[in-house]
Order: sequence, then structure tokens, then C-alpha cells
Amino acid sequence: MIERLEGNAVDLSADEAFFDLLTGSFQRIVGLPLAIPGAGPDWLYSEAPFVVVAHNRDADPRFVYANKAAQNCFEYPWAEFITLPSRLSAELPDRAERQKLLDAVTQNGFIDCYRGLRIAKSGRRFWIEDGIVWQLVDRDGNLRGQAATFSKWKDA
Repeated sequence: MIERLEGNAVDLSADEAFFDLLTGSFQRIVGLPLAIPGAGPDWLYSEAPFVVVAHNRDADPRFVYANKAAQNCFEYPWAEFITLPSRLSAELPDRAERQKLLDAVTQNGFIDCYRGLRIAKSGRRFWIEDGIVWQLVDRDGNLRGQAATFSKWKDA
């Protein structure tokens, strides 16, 4: 599964190994649980009341995961979201700020209390509030991408 993060789009919405990568790396790096105890990939994808997105390590990283809350927030269905370069989640003037954030995550492992301006498919702008962005690192220490979660956002 994890090797499939590079290159072609793969449906990771119910993938146990990817769920373990998301939740395990969050627990190890941030020190908090991402999912409720006993929950699995279906809960995180369909029922979680917060956004979770992840992108791969391509030269121009693209989203490989977006739960239902993310799809609703960004207004992209799964099939479009997982082919979208993650840089397009921010407008052109805001991409430099977004890249600084990602660079800081690379250096520090994670960033919390993040606030940033993003754009939905319709063009609606919104502020992410109190976001956490972290490195997707597997149990062997291999970097697989980056992920973000947030439960608060408001229209700009």
C-alpha cells in the first residue's frame, strides 16, 4: 500500500495499512490519538467530525486521501480530490505561506495551532483554524508524505 502513494491515484479510503500510517504517525509524532479508540478506516473516512487530508511525496505533491469532512469542506468529490496537486488548496498568493508551513513540518515533524487561508473548488475562501500538520512516517522511519487535520474553519 505505502509504495502506492507515489504516482497513480489509489483508493485509500478504507485501506487498513494507510489508516495505520495516518493514525500511527500522528500518535508517534504529535503524541495524541487521531481516531477514537477502536475506530477503523471507515470511521475516519465517513464519520469523523474533522477534516483529514494527506498528500504524497511527488515533486508536485498530490492529495492521496481526503475524508468525507474534507470533501465537504473543499467541495471536491473523492475522485477529483485524490488527483489534485495539494498546492491548489491555496490560492497563488497564499502558496508561499503554505510552502513555509510544509517546510517547517519537514524540519520539526509537525506544526499545531495552524491558521491558513484555503480555497474550495467553487472559489469560496475559508480560514483553517487550529490545524495540525504532520509528517507521515511509517514504523520503519520512512517518510511517506504529509497530512493535516482540523475541525474548525470559517469563510473568509
